[in-house]
Amino acid sequence: MLTSHKIPLDSIQEGLILTIEQHSDNSLDVNDDGNNHEAKYQIKEGYTYDFSLSDDNYSLQCPYHKSIVLCHKANKSLGTIKPNIYVGTLTLEVYNINNPDEQFPLIIEVQSVKTDYRKDYQFMLNDIAEKCTDIILNSNSPVNQTLEIDPDVDNQSLYQRFAFIKSMIEGEEFDFTIHKIINNPSTQWMSIDSLIDVRKVKRFSNRQVRSLISGPNRIIVPESHPLTKVADSISYKITSSHKYEDYDTNENRFVKHAISSYKQLCKRIAEHKNAGTQLTKEAELLTAKLDNILKTSFFKSISRPQTLNLNSPLLQRKAGYREQLKLWLKFDLAAKLVWSGGDDVYKAGKKDIATLYEYWLFFQLLSVVEEIFHVDALEVSKLIVHSSQSLNLQLRQGKFTAINGVYTYGKRSLKIRFNYNKSFKGHNESTNREQEGSWTTTMRPDYTLSIWPEQLTDKQAEKEEQIVHIHFDAKYKLANLKAFSDVDLDAQKRENKKAVYKNADLLKMHTYKDAIRRTSGAYVLYPGSRDRKFNGFHEVLPGLGAFPIAPKAGTNQTKHLESFLREVLDHFLNRASQRENISNKTYQIIKGGIGDALHEAIPEYINGEKLIPDETYVLVGYCRSPEQYRWIEKLRNTTLEWALEMDHYYWISKQSILNIYYFIIKEMCLPVIFGKSLVEDLKFIQEKILRR
Repeated sequence: MLTSHKIPLDSIQEGLILTIEQHSDNSLDVNDDGNNHEAKYQIKEGYTYDFSLSDDNYSLQCPYHKSIVLCHKANKSLGTIKPNIYVGTLTLEVYNINNPDEQFPLIIEVQSVKTDYRKDYQFMLNDIAEKCTDIILNSNSPVNQTLEIDPDVDNQSLYQRFAFIKSMIEGEEFDFTIHKIINNPSTQWMSIDSLIDVRKVKRFSNRQVRSLISGPNRIIVPESHPLTKVADSISYKITSSHKYEDYDTNENRFVKHAISSYKQLCKRIAEHKNAGTQLTKEAELLTAKLDNILKTSFFKSISRPQTLNLNSPLLQRKAGYREQLKLWLKFDLAAKLVWSGGDDVYKAGKKDIATLYEYWLFFQLLSVVEEIFHVDALEVSKLIVHSSQSLNLQLRQGKFTAINGVYTYGKRSLKIRFNYNKSFKGHNESTNREQEGSWTTTMRPDYTLSIWPEQLTDKQAEKEEQIVHIHFDAKYKLANLKAFSDVDLDAQKRENKKAVYKNADLLKMHTYKDAIRRTSGAYVLYPGSRDRKFNGFHEVLPGLGAFPIAPKAGTNQTKHLESFLREVLDHFLNRASQRENISNKTYQIIKGGIGDALHEAIPEYINGEKLIPDETYVLVGYCRSPEQYRWIEKLRNTTLEWALEMDHYYWISKQSILNIYYFIIKEMCLPVIFGKSLVEDLKFIQEKILRR
């Protein structure tokens, strides 16, 4: 088991050694596989390492991420390396303390804590490239691009383009299809003519008979032979044709041409004047891989194509060939695709798998929302912007991307909006309850699905409490749902003091739900296998939870999310849902702004029901003179007693207090006024009704 890396730096100074020591077990590794484009010495994200240089005149720094390498103040040849969440190729610099201009690059690799992150990274990058090229093809963008590389393009743009191409060629599907083609290739039967001894022919064809009679190399036929009746001499060698299976078909020529095109472009990238060291190395390794494929005996026997018959049924349908055709059609577009958000994923050689997972989920959720709500995401075409030199993918963290549509297939028309990285502004003087946003600080969930009635604008729906926001957050590092189970609060308190928040993901969902106005659901998306939902009550909304969406091919990874969104759709089509009733009541209660104040002594409950002052109605009469008021005061109880004892009023025993007062006034023609004794009157009438 490794406890330290001792990295010789003789190229800088003879005998110079950099030692990297681990704090935790199993956090160091050595890469012996030269084909995975990774550095030899490897550490893991989230861990802390001590470093020391054997010569005090040298120190270590990280030019791109200043916080990763921290040197001791007293001795700069000692310090710590904290990669934090950085994953990928990390470029450090060893420099001379006495002459800081002497800088020497040092490459180490930072592994993800998830063991399958390499396959996930490759799969997601390839899938994003595929989704983008699908968008280009579906939006009638120009397909005829050239494979020429702009000589003035910078290293970063060049690497972004190469990353998409590399993800396509290095994917498992590419290797699998090549293997399938070689083992089950397209063939054609060919005929070849040759001269053979006439005695070896077992059965003559018409052509061979003619060659026998009139061919060269003739011999005399003996007089006793039956052939003398036909000819005096025959040819002893005749032309014969035999068939063989040939691999040099148009389909195989196309595959060879496609692989040669990939190799040609990778070679040009490796030789580009602006290609950095890392890009050159990766392009050369990919070129070597493609060259080895072309050197196999199978492809050596195949000639260069004269024409490309892309309409070939075999090329479009046969396993292996159809995948290569699809890859080739998208390859040219991928070579032109520049992704501004790619800086967050692989700038300076890093592999930010968590950020890539967030981008990849955008396309997964987009497909699910389109399918469930039957909404055509017409705005997606705006993600790809065509320019003279490139196709730019406008998907980037912190940028608002909205997909709008109307669900019209059910018995209720609903507006659907899907947002990426939408910001809900925090409270300030210019915001109020009726506006969209957060009532505390600004919140920005990864994805937000908003639903409201078609008859309303989004602003009206916000004002009238008719819009519902459902938020989703991508959590690639979440491996299981232990954080969503019951927690030992004492243990959690101790861990919080150590800055370890196992329950942080769930707490963040609570934050979204409680802080962002009109939010009814907040859910974690993670690459696991179990889903879990917490419902506020017996309806699907409001709720919290988590859904697994793993970047794996061959399975429906979004099935749990799809099932949930179908429940949400059915919930919105239910016009009698209690959630909608609560929303309507909320709007009715708070639409007037500041409510009335009532500090009088009134009963909490009447007949088991909570007394709500704003929903308690009182009929106020009047009196014409003080004498009439004293008369009403004198006869009030007698009047009420008499009215309740009359048989004519038995039917109103279940009516409201308001109706009782109304009938007393109407039938007895008495003006009535209620003052401080309102509570006593209510109690008196209630008791009389209960007796009946």
